[in-house]
Amino acid sequence: MKNPFPRLGPEASPALSRRRFLRNAGLCLTLPALESLPGRLFAATPAAGAAAAPATTATGAPLRTAFLYFPNGAIPSAWWPTETGANFALNRTLEPLAGVRQHLQLLGGLTALCANGGADGGGDHARANGVFLTGVRIKKTNGADFRAGVSADQVMAQQIGLATPFRSLELSCDTILNVGTCDTDYACVYQHNLAWSSPTTPLTPEVNPRMLFERMFGAGTPKERAQNLLVRQQQKRSVLDFIQSDMRSLAGELNGRDRDKIDEYFTSVRDIELRIQAAEQARAGRPQPNVDAPEAGIPGSYTDYVRLMFDMLHLAFLTDNTRVATFMIAGDGNNREFAEIGVNDGHHNLSHHGGKQDWIDKVEKIDRWYVTQLAYFLEKMAATKDIDGNSLLHNSQIVYGSGNADGNRHTHGNLPIILAGHAGGALKPGAYTKFNDEPVTNLYLNMMDRVGGARIGRFGDSTGRLKLA
Repeated sequence: MKNPFPRLGPEASPALSRRRFLRNAGLCLTLPALESLPGRLFAATPAAGAAAAPATTATGAPLRTAFLYFPNGAIPSAWWPTETGANFALNRTLEPLAGVRQHLQLLGGLTALCANGGADGGGDHARANGVFLTGVRIKKTNGADFRAGVSADQVMAQQIGLATPFRSLELSCDTILNVGTCDTDYACVYQHNLAWSSPTTPLTPEVNPRMLFERMFGAGTPKERAQNLLVRQQQKRSVLDFIQSDMRSLAGELNGRDRDKIDEYFTSVRDIELRIQAAEQARAGRPQPNVDAPEAGIPGSYTDYVRLMFDMLHLAFLTDNTRVATFMIAGDGNNREFAEIGVNDGHHNLSHHGGKQDWIDKVEKIDRWYVTQLAYFLEKMAATKDIDGNSLLHNSQIVYGSGNADGNRHTHGNLPIILAGHAGGALKPGAYTKFNDEPVTNLYLNMMDRVGGARIGRFGDSTGRLKLA
């Protein structure tokens, strides 16, 4: 097969020049790492004495890092186990994670003290969001002079450099507002962005699964991609229909395990396409309200929406489009109702329950719903084989948490934090550890060390590296 990027010569990035693509009709489909392809991106075992590639495990597989954010904290009494150590029992909010319990570390006693009010007064939701990955005191302003800090994911993304097509991906299922005031004279930009490439540059997350799909699997200029997408939509064809000859040629080069893997990958691509199309078609032919139409490709069901975005993240990791991602499922202070699970009151309003048991019960249901979506993603990662024979989850380090602890009191100590994955064997999950009021940034320093690059002495308000099992 011809090199789809003839301009890439010896001077090109080695990671990109060795990457395998299928390209036709103005699209470029990145393949997952395959052990039987010559010149593959990852060797099963690094050569003796060879320097580790950026963000790889000891076996040479990619090390994936993700930060997943849920809003408004959690009901502590339903979240935390009653016993530390390896014999912990999942409390009722975390019960949906039973199938992946062996891949989890529950980390208690981690803090985001820069999110406390102090002289700045109200605005805990803005601070919870803005501080969670930066570890710095954000500037209280409702204007364009906002200031936070570089987020942990972006420190890692810079270390990885050009090892992947995207240094990082940012996702969300929330409305994104980057202008105006949202929380007690704090600019909306704090509550609606999790990743920051500089103290004054938030990285706006992608909320449309179709746009995210096109970013990863399209090619050419934005205008060319839009034109090619229109052609494919008019012909009602899959991206896979345009690379049939290359797919047949590829199959002849693969061993049995890789043929199974590539078949699973193509099936996953097609499944996502069909789900995006179904979301669009569900709105077609219905009476239209006198408002702008929603963005194409966003399902009407919030559960379907969140799971589709998790599927996109899984696909991004599987194809090594990125090794660093943030998924702000919803920004802090989000007041979404959850009619799908029988909760018709706003989440933020309910989080200020004032001790009312019926309100607490409803918040617990919402907390559990978010954890159920996390379980969906982690189970999928655990069921997907990586190039080294381990699972994607084994070769990942994934943080799930919130910048608020107890939403009723707006506390930022003892944050609800889960660390999932084995980081290629560097982590030993399967325990609940309670730390003594250590900054959550200590955890991030620990994670940064595994990504590679220059060792960072301090990040945000860190006081050292978190000692993990």
